[in-house]
Amino acid sequence: MTAIKFENISKQYRLGLVSTQTLSHDLNRWYQVNIRRREDPYFKIGEVNDRATKGDSDYVWALRDINFEVNQGDVVGIIGKNGAGKSTLLKILSKVTTPTTGTIKAHGRIASLLEVGTGFHPEMTGRENIYMNGAIMGMTKAEISRKLAEIVDFSGVERYIDTPTKRYSSGMTVRLGFAIAAHLDPEILVVDEVLAVGDAEFQKKAIGKMQDVSRGEGRTVLFVSHNMASLRTLCTQGVLMDKDMIVSSGQIGTICDMYLKGSSDKEISGFWKNKNLLEGKNFQLAELEILDSKGELNSVFSCDDSILVRMHFIVKEKVPGIYGCMYLKKEDGTTVYMSDSNDYKYNSLENLPIGISVVDVVIPQRHLGVGNYVVSLYFTSNFNPGGFYVDTQEDVCKFEIYDDTTNRGNNRAGFLSTVIEWKIE
Repeated sequence: MTAIKFENISKQYRLGLVSTQTLSHDLNRWYQVNIRRREDPYFKIGEVNDRATKGDSDYVWALRDINFEVNQGDVVGIIGKNGAGKSTLLKILSKVTTPTTGTIKAHGRIASLLEVGTGFHPEMTGRENIYMNGAIMGMTKAEISRKLAEIVDFSGVERYIDTPTKRYSSGMTVRLGFAIAAHLDPEILVVDEVLAVGDAEFQKKAIGKMQDVSRGEGRTVLFVSHNMASLRTLCTQGVLMDKDMIVSSGQIGTICDMYLKGSSDKEISGFWKNKNLLEGKNFQLAELEILDSKGELNSVFSCDDSILVRMHFIVKEKVPGIYGCMYLKKEDGTTVYMSDSNDYKYNSLENLPIGISVVDVVIPQRHLGVGNYVVSLYFTSNFNPGGFYVDTQEDVCKFEIYDDTTNRGNNRAGFLSTVIEWKIE
């Protein structure tokens, strides 16, 4: 069953003003649309909402021609850069603002948490705001009273529940706001990026509650966040937005990967060259290559492929006690793998000859899970006072691992894909 249907939703603003803010423009718009039944003349002159460029028009599109459906019980993550139109879309759904064109059909009661303090009256206490929010959603006083203890307990602000919310911190406000939105039996729960204001314990608690609401109770959740780990954990579907339009929609993992790949400054590449070599340094990483089993440059590997990371160093003088660490990170910044050259004494970097030296690190097959990885390298010395780095090169090279389902089972989940023994007694 379809819970929400967005049909040709567009939203246009005039920069710095509300409406057109000129009587002649407003009268002309009203006359053309309502009397002559023509298209609004101000629709055609709007520009794309690109905050990084200076446009020629005073009119911009916050949203243009948004069309998609959300099924009942789906948890949909809406992803995009700042200014892509995510919050505007949720505000239209929550009836905070109206669309310039198009309609939204939603089945059920909608509870929204769009900004810190959304729907709160600062002079009213937390308890009074709970009753006010419930009344706005169409609940009776008896229904709200049955949920009151549960809301207060979840929010963790019981001591201040009879204090005016203007005295709440932003974290306390978000805690109470989310508790109200999640516990007053909405058919549709809409949550913007405000959960980032809360502490780690509350974020985990809130995500768990959203999972219960969607999976256990079959309710629909729309969640906007820049936290890829939270989106992957909570959501089943994703919508990627950019510059007022929907770029793609589908499984949340695919949408997260598209967003991270598009927002990264570094393309996936199997080669990196240090363009900032310094004359006075005794030890520097000059080049990095990602090679396949044939010794050829590559940046895309199957889970069944081994990967060779080849490092080229310029050594002008031996550095006593030097060792290196290689980190592999997912594109959301999560470190998933680390290798230390001290683990392999026969490869000690302090024994590298003067001149150009090459060091290889092999990542065995079936060692990493599906996804994009970023290589970072750090070199330091055991004799270096304070542990300062001899050389550091962060996020220098990328490679991708895909799942070759023709050879083995699906391995789309998890960071690692190591081979371990299954012992049968």
